[in-house]
Amino acid sequence: MTVTSEKLSFAGTGGQELAARLEKPRGRSHAVALFAHCFTCTKDIFAAARIAAGLASRGIAVLRFDFTGLGHSEGEFANTNFSSNVDDLVAAADHLRSLGTAPKIVIGHSLGGAAVLAAAGRIPEAVAVATIGAPADPAHVQHLFQAARPEIEAKGEAEVLLAGRPFTIKKQFLEDIEATRLEAAIGDLRKALLVFHAPRDATVGIENAGRIFGAAKHPKSFVSLDDADHLLTRREDATYVAEVLAAWAGRYLGLAQAEPLKAASGTVVVQEAGEGKFAQHVAAGPHQLRADEPLSVGGEDSGPGPYDLVMAGLGACTSMTLRLYAERKGWPLERVTVTLSHDKIHAEDCADCETKSGRLDRIDRRLLVEGALDDEQRARLLEIADKCPVHRTLESEVVVTTGLEPPGL
Repeated sequence: MTVTSEKLSFAGTGGQELAARLEKPRGRSHAVALFAHCFTCTKDIFAAARIAAGLASRGIAVLRFDFTGLGHSEGEFANTNFSSNVDDLVAAADHLRSLGTAPKIVIGHSLGGAAVLAAAGRIPEAVAVATIGAPADPAHVQHLFQAARPEIEAKGEAEVLLAGRPFTIKKQFLEDIEATRLEAAIGDLRKALLVFHAPRDATVGIENAGRIFGAAKHPKSFVSLDDADHLLTRREDATYVAEVLAAWAGRYLGLAQAEPLKAASGTVVVQEAGEGKFAQHVAAGPHQLRADEPLSVGGEDSGPGPYDLVMAGLGACTSMTLRLYAERKGWPLERVTVTLSHDKIHAEDCADCETKSGRLDRIDRRLLVEGALDDEQRARLLEIADKCPVHRTLESEVVVTTGLEPPGL
């Protein structure tokens, strides 16, 4: 499914303008999710961007934003704390609600996970909550500036390096995270909870996932991220989170899993997907495919176009035919690659064509045959390509009959 991304902004609880980005499918969204990034990170950190794109490609729009004083948002980070982050999350939900798309899912990464646990109860439309590598309490982050604590206590603030960048941490920040306990909020969620955590997370230990899971009531689920790092810097880990999250959330969003389109052996059934203008489900016997048109003609580019599928059939048939012939001859053919393109040309430009007026279809086919083949063998394979059954069908007279199925089928 094609994904679009747009910039937007909204007012945080302190009145500052907060920068946001909304990823959504080009067609209809099943639901909207709200994503909270990790401590001192931004909305554009790889994990947030990749998970948002992954969910949007599966029909779930995602709003991610920079907390006050971070990224492109206004305000001073030094004047923020955990409670203000929670308030910003609620403000983001309020903004989505004003657009008529209140979030059904809230997702938080690291300290953002703790924030969504605290904020979820204030977002009545949310039915599902997911945390990724989240601490069980926000006070977990205080170890990051423990060395500066005496200065913070004495002067009221200190500059500390976090992820290689300087941040001013004030005493009120420490007091806020130490005063916040999440067990009660977790136990009173009354929403489905999914806890993602890597057993070897060196930043937020796995015991935090155990505390969150233990404090929550059902329905609750836990998914191990195996050897993923805390920031999900590997693409496959972020993609996995998006895939699992989308499948899990579907149960709580009331998304009925559509029955796969069925086709008897030897037949093809094509049915509108109900997504976008042109998207189609295709069943070829037991196999499921998808077809669509490109963006340039009003489609969503969620699958190959009709002519792409025709060329795919010709290319597959060509490759299979060459393979069968080479094996029968005992030739050392290692691999066949067929590249095809389709165009409309003027008949007068085709010297070998019977049609001499108007326009006709032309498929250009190029073969790459690999292996220790001599020139004579290569020339023979080129001749055999024209003998593949689909090639013969395309160049012969084809009769297509069309009828209507009885209503109700």
